[in-house]
Order: sequence, then C-alpha cells, then structure tokens
Amino acid sequence: MERLFSKKDLQRLIVPLVFEQALAITVGMADTMMVSSVGEAAISGVSLVDMINNLIFSVLAALSTGGAVVVSQALGARKPDEACHSAKQLLYTVIFAGTLIAVLCMVFRVPLLRLFFGQIEDDVIADGLTYLMITAFSFPMLAVYNACAALFRSMGNAGITLKISVLINLINIAGNALCIFVLKMGVAGVAVPSLVSRAVGGIILYVLLRNPKEMVHFIKGPFELEWSVIRKILYIGIPSGIENGIFQLGRVLVVSIISGFGTMQIAANGVANNLDAVGCIIGQGMNLAMITVIGRCVGANDEKQVRFYTGHLLKITYISTFILNSTVLLSLHGILSIYGLSEETTALACKLIFIHNGSAMILWPASFVLPNMLRACNDVTFTMIVSIFSMFAFRVALSYVIGVRMGMGAIGVWIAMVVDWIFRTAWFVGRYIQGGWRRTAHLT
Repeated sequence: MERLFSKKDLQRLIVPLVFEQALAITVGMADTMMVSSVGEAAISGVSLVDMINNLIFSVLAALSTGGAVVVSQALGARKPDEACHSAKQLLYTVIFAGTLIAVLCMVFRVPLLRLFFGQIEDDVIADGLTYLMITAFSFPMLAVYNACAALFRSMGNAGITLKISVLINLINIAGNALCIFVLKMGVAGVAVPSLVSRAVGGIILYVLLRNPKEMVHFIKGPFELEWSVIRKILYIGIPSGIENGIFQLGRVLVVSIISGFGTMQIAANGVANNLDAVGCIIGQGMNLAMITVIGRCVGANDEKQVRFYTGHLLKITYISTFILNSTVLLSLHGILSIYGLSEETTALACKLIFIHNGSAMILWPASFVLPNMLRACNDVTFTMIVSIFSMFAFRVALSYVIGVRMGMGAIGVWIAMVVDWIFRTAWFVGRYIQGGWRRTAHLT
C-alpha cells in the first residue's frame, strides 16, 4: 500500500516536536534552578501554582487537539477548504476559553489556592498568589499559541513551531535572568517573562497563519460562528479537556496531599517532577505526532495505515523512552547537585525520580501515547472514562492510603502513580486489540 507519510515526512514532523519538547523542559529546569535562588518557599510556591496552571494548560491544549483532529481528518479526506474553516472556528473557540479562564483565575485566585493548598506556610502561599496572578494574564495568548501550533502540526509542519518555540523560550530564560538576578523581582521575575514570551509566540503564529499560501490558514472575512464546525471540535475537545483537566486536577489534589508533608517534601516533589519530564521528551513529542498521523489515516479511511503507524510510532517511543530514562538515572546525582537543595531534599528527590523513570520505561508509552491514537479515531469517551476513574481511584485515593495513612509520604504517592499507569496501560492496550476505535472512526 502507498504510505500516507514517507520516512522523510515523519522526520519532518517528529524531530522538531521532540526538540520543541526538549527545549520547553530544559527551560523549565532552568526556571526552577533560577527561582531556587530566591529560596525553597519560592520553589514550593511556583511548583504548586504550576500544578494549577498545568490543569488550565491541559484544558486549552485539549481544545487545540480537538481542532487538530478535525483539521487532520479534513486534510486526509482531501478537503482543504473544510480544514481552513475549521481552523478559524478553532481560533474563536480557544480565545473565548482562554479569556474566560483567565478572568476566573484572577477573581478567585485566593480561594483557589486556599482550596487546594490550605495547609501550606504563609510565605509559600504569598509567592504562589503573585505567580498565579501574573501568569493568568497570559492564558488567552497561550490559547492562541497552542491552537496555531496545533494547526501547523496538522499540516505536518512542526519546524515552524520549533523555531517560534526557540524564540519564546530565549525570551523567557533571558527575562528570568534579568528579572530575578538583576532586578531582584523574586517570584514575579519568573512570571513576567512567561507572560511576555507567550504573547510574542501567539502573535507571530497567528500572523503566519493569515497567509493564504499555507495549506491551512485563517480565511479572511467577517466574524461568524459556524456551530456545526465548533461542535465537531468540541466533540473531541470537551471529552479530552475533561479528561486532561481531571487528570491535572488529580495531580493538584495529590500535590495538596504532599503539601501536608512539609516544605522539604514539596520542594523534592517539584524538582522530581521537573526532571522526570526529561525521560519522556520524545514521548511527549510523539503524543502530538500521533494526532496528526492517525488523524490523516482516519480521514483517508485507511485502517491498515492506522494500525501500521500506531505500531511504528509506539516502537520509536519505547526505544527512546528506555534510552532517555537510563541516561537520567545514571547521571542523576550530578544533575541534582545543581539545584543547591538540602541533603535531605536531594535524597528524597532522587528516590522519587528512580520510581518514576524506572517504571516509565515499561508503562509510559502505552499509558499516554497510545490513548492519542484512540483520540485521533474519535474514541474520546472511552479514554475519558478510563483516565478519570484511574485518576481518582489510584492517583488520589490510593495516594492518600499509602502516603498519609501508611505514613510513606511522597514516596507512597509516587507508588500510587505507578499503579495508575498499570491500570491505564491494561485498558488502553485492551481497547486497541479489541478494536472499538474502528466504530468511532467510521472505518469501512
């Protein structure tokens, strides 16, 4: 059969995505290291608010994913005009969502933090409130950036998003250095550059997608909502948004459990979360690639290619995940020494990373990359139900049992996370083998 994607096409899509993820994670590590100079209360405040921010980011990203699936399927069906109309409706949807969420976070910032992290020290919550207020201003432009980046990826052009990512991350890291070390702005010094860099990225990608020479572009014309198109986007985006939002909410609840263990465990958890992402860099890039590749195959009504590319992308993910996690574990003590943490905090962070990265080699790709294949096949309800159940049953409830009731602290919480991965892997692999996704994708 004639492949929809050549080896060169996949490289053009995947390689920039991987570098983009690596860049984001590296800059995130640099942010944490720089804010650590302000003190462990600042690290704790930023890491706690980032859990809430990640919840919001995941909801906005899910809407972009819904648009990317619709656009990819239209391109696979060779309907470029439909793809362009869908792109414009996606833009309207994410701007509204980003603005609404930003306003709600600004108005309810104090009760929001108290709701999730009421037991933490006053200096930690003060830093957290400062960080949340400033970053909330960036949500509308972050939504635009995510949507435009998703549209470029649906065209198979991840190179442009990598270039813009390099620019905005350079702005971010240079701004952090200036605001923290020179202007002595404290936690605000890591928030303001994030606001500026996201605005720059969103504006640039929006301008580029106004070019009619792009395969997918924003069609010129008056403002008009096409509810039939928006419904298609929301059909994918809402379940994915609920799933991702609940997943991140569960993580926030888990961190709220950890916050009761004291500042040392909060800091160790924040640093461990920062480093854990390194072992999943290629997997995160493959998450995005899976949407584009499988979406095109579904649009072309080609089940054989859906199966072929699912196996191919998973194989790449497993090999890369093993190599990256092995590298992190072998060099862990040297990396942790850079953070300047106390000996006790460093020792705990080391244990948490060993739990995560060791398990990720076996479980992470099937638990997180494979579900994106199902989402690209419109099988979003199944992934939502499995993810929500697993999150509350294992990440939250089991974390409380092992971490609090059994007295294992953060280590118990991370053991519960691995149980969550095992459950997700079993159900998603079973769904793929059983083939329920064929019905939702309307494959004949």
